[in-house]
Amino acid sequence: MAAALRDVLLQQFDTAWMLTNYHLETLTTDECLWRPAARGLHVQQLPDGRWRADWPDHEGYDLGPSSIAWLTWHMVFWWSMVLDHSFGEARLSREDVVWPGSADAVRTEIARLEAEWRNALTNLTDDDLRSSRRSRWPLADRPFHDIVAWLTVELSKNAAEIGYARFLYAARSA
Repeated sequence: MAAALRDVLLQQFDTAWMLTNYHLETLTTDECLWRPAARGLHVQQLPDGRWRADWPDHEGYDLGPSSIAWLTWHMVFWWSMVLDHSFGEARLSREDVVWPGSADAVRTEIARLEAEWRNALTNLTDDDLRSSRRSRWPLADRPFHDIVAWLTVELSKNAAEIGYARFLYAARSA
């Protein structure tokens, strides 16, 4: 059982990924860009065609519900940050991450991140996971297994939020 910790973390990640994939596989761009309330975190298209996400100055309920576009941007943001800061040059910042621009592009980008993450995890030993050498963002100086567990929880949370927003979208005219 040389990699028991890694195997448990990958199994939990697989469950979160199945939920995420379920909510993303038939997602439409109209759903992404729909706003469930008059206020809430969303994305804005810049003159150059890129999409910039809102950034909250607090996390209170009075912000309102986020759009699916923002939720998917948020997934791309934190996943890209973890990969860059754990396995890359640790130079990526929030301002570098834009919303992909469509549901198809979201699926492609999130699938790319999933494959890169899975490959990185598969190559780690349990000793690597117990070490804090890779732990820079969002939890510095902690065992890397804390980052892996955090990412799985964050993935599950964002998937659930997307699923709930899709229910609201589907029921909006009923």
